[in-house]
Amino acid sequence: METNNPDTIYSSLLAAVDGFKFDQQVVNVFPDMIKRSVPGYTTIISMIGNLAERYAQSNSHCYDLGCSLGAATLAMRHRILASDCTLVGIDNSAAMIDRCRQVIDADSGELEVELICDDLQNVQLQPASVIVLNFTLQFIPVEQRPGILQRLYDTLLPGGVLILSEKVAFDDTPHQDLMIELHHNFKRSNGYSDLEIAQKRSSLENVLIPETLETHRERLKSAGFHSSDVWFQCLNFASLIAIK
Repeated sequence: METNNPDTIYSSLLAAVDGFKFDQQVVNVFPDMIKRSVPGYTTIISMIGNLAERYAQSNSHCYDLGCSLGAATLAMRHRILASDCTLVGIDNSAAMIDRCRQVIDADSGELEVELICDDLQNVQLQPASVIVLNFTLQFIPVEQRPGILQRLYDTLLPGGVLILSEKVAFDDTPHQDLMIELHHNFKRSNGYSDLEIAQKRSSLENVLIPETLETHRERLKSAGFHSSDVWFQCLNFASLIAIK
């Protein structure tokens, strides 16, 4: 039950650009927004389903943390073959969860999905074999990120997997500038104007805080993951797999 409303939130000059929020306005255009803004998003979603099929263990939980409208949740729902798996989507935006529930209810998948509206830090997680953070950690304050990853590591069963997708930054300034330029070109090719790009960037400043891949690798290693590395990258967007 995805809406196909075009993203025009930043198409007109705004007197003031507020910090980005996952409110009803964003929910109404989110599928269009994410596909036109994140290179490789469709590939990442599809592969999350494949990875869930590979790593889901019987009698365990599979989590989509920051599930938004449930794209990754649905990808997992249609690929998990392990018996007695519990699939849970968590998001702290009530507007997102309300629309996600409509999407899940309209879907033909048979695996039951539980949706929770809360901060993931507040939810008591159960032993899990698959945990997905698909462009979620980047919106959480940097100082909270190590503790969250440690908690997720502790939640995972041996052989379990964490899938971490993030917008990333680069230490090399010329390369960082190039990736930003190419990302803006990507957005222009998808119909966004320079005004939209500039206002959206302003809205995300101090809300979405990207980090380097090396920072992510070191943090995952510190949490205890014996194996972690990038499985997908396009420009300044990447997804990592970390295995317990």
